[in-house]
Amino acid sequence: MAAVLIVCTGNICRSPTAEGVLRHHLASEGLADRVRVDSAGTEGWHSGDGPSAPAIDVAQERGYDLSDLRARQISRDDPAQFDLILAMDRGHLSILKQRMPDAAAGQLRLFMEFAPGDTEEVPDPYYGGRDDYIYSLDLIESAMPGLLEALRRDFL
Repeated sequence: MAAVLIVCTGNICRSPTAEGVLRHHLASEGLADRVRVDSAGTEGWHSGDGPSAPAIDVAQERGYDLSDLRARQISRDDPAQFDLILAMDRGHLSILKQRMPDAAAGQLRLFMEFAPGDTEEVPDPYYGGRDDYIYSLDLIESAMPGLLEALRRDFL
């Protein structure tokens, strides 16, 4: 079984949204039992909390259920548990490299590497409005075909 961890700052907006979207697409393609998906934050401020209300609402409008997700902070043990650890922005990637020195070079990557175009990061919608959450979801969805293709090619 392949395993993917998606990381943002507090694990209440971007990374749980990406987790929910990826789980949905894996289930739609009959791959849910072959790929384990989790998300975490670089910080533990919201550990145990569910995703932010706007993240839940925007995702639900597009058919993604985030209601069972709970925030957690990254762990030094995560590299041993996951094949891919995907950062939502370059700041997260830098933190992951510092805190997870044992991670393999190809294991830590930017989430948007799987999307077409040249957008490298999913901006944090937390202090913005509804449109910021919609834009983040748009970017996350744009990476799904490439991420699914990479999972099939490299891990399944």
